[in-house]
Amino acid sequence: MSTQSQASKSTQTHASNVYSIYTQNVQKYFENISKITPQYFQSITQLQEECMKTCEKTMNAAVSVQQEFAKKSGISTEIPDDARTAIIDTNKQIVQASTLGNQLTKTTIDATIQNIRTFGENINVFVELNRNIIQSWVNPFTLRN
Repeated sequence: MSTQSQASKSTQTHASNVYSIYTQNVQKYFENISKITPQYFQSITQLQEECMKTCEKTMNAAVSVQQEFAKKSGISTEIPDDARTAIIDTNKQIVQASTLGNQLTKTTIDATIQNIRTFGENINVFVELNRNIIQSWVNPFTLRN
């Protein structure tokens, strides 16, 4: 019998109950996810970079066309100092708010990761607790010789 046939037969024998089948399927699922996740993140990162580049290029092109129109039509583009200061100050505040928002988001993500990691580290404790509870429920009904 070939090794593949033996492995298939072993798997069929091993997968004869619902828990074995479940375990095998969950393992296959997470193996697949582990393979595709890096590709997904790379694609999302590339999409984000392209969006940012295109947005910046679009804004620069729009300003360039408006500037050319103003110059050719003789429209003055000078602004009062107070307006210039207000625009610059507003932009600084927008950048600061964006930076703060990003820091808050990063902190929230880091805390969530830590919470998930802590839960993962404590799964065995939860399993042992549940085993003890099950044992306490089953003991009164167990047949004794």
